[in-house]
Parts: sequence; structure tokens; C-alpha cells
Amino acid sequence: MKCPFCSYEESKVIDSRPADDGERIRRRRECIKCGKRFTTYEIIESVPIIVVKKDKSRQVFDRQKLFNGMIKACEKRPVTTDDIDRAVNDIELQLQNSLDREVTSIQIGELAMEKLKAIDDVAYVRFASVYRQFRDINTFMQELNKLLEKETNK
Repeated sequence: MKCPFCSYEESKVIDSRPADDGERIRRRRECIKCGKRFTTYEIIESVPIIVVKKDKSRQVFDRQKLFNGMIKACEKRPVTTDDIDRAVNDIELQLQNSLDREVTSIQIGELAMEKLKAIDDVAYVRFASVYRQFRDINTFMQELNKLLEKETNK
């Protein structure tokens, strides 16, 4: 951190404390060369996640859009909004922690289906039917049979 008084590039931290409800850290520093003190603020750099759609267009990840899609799949099911919110938070955290700044809508859909499968089978099938665009009753039945096989193997 460059000293604002003498432009020397080394300083020592004298005091650190949270600021803005923990969103930033306020640091009091002292220049090694001139001894003057100054304050700096440290914040987390947020890099947006870019979603690559099927048509190759790109848009910023919108957690609300994912939440709404999962809510729709869980309509009239015994699933709480807290369950869905936790699932969306997990998906968003997984995307943030990956090193990729661009993810495909397919990856997000697969993560959503994985979470819904653990929450409610009917919600999972509803989401999958829209997401995978089941063309006919046979593809729908194949997905249901996979679920039934997993249930009998438990």
C-alpha cells in the first residue's frame, strides 16, 4: 500500500476492525519511511458469474431466476421456501467457488435437478420435464423409471 504522503510502498498495519456491518475492513496503517498514519479500506472483490445460454448468448447469473424456477417446480408440494433458498444458496456458492467465471445454463440446470432430487421427487420430475424438454411420454417414463430403480435399490 503506497503512502499518500511520501509514496513509499511499505507500511505496517496498526489496527484492523470491521466496517459497514462486516462488508469491509478498516485498517490504520503507518508508513515505514515517514511515520505518518493513514486509513485504508479492504473489500471483497465480487466477480459476476456469466451464464452461457443454449443459444450461446451470455447473461449475468440471476439467483432470483433460479429460485423462481425451483419454486414453480415445488408448487403444491410439501417443500418450504427455506429449503429452496438453501438449495439456491448452495448452488450459487458452488458456482462462486469454482474457478470458472462462465458456466453453462446446462450446468446450472443439472445442479438444480440434483438439489431438487434430494428435496422432493415430484418437484425434480417437474423441473426435469421443463429443463430436459421431454418430447413425448416415453422420455418422461424413462426418467420416472430411473427414479423408481433408485428407490428400489435403497
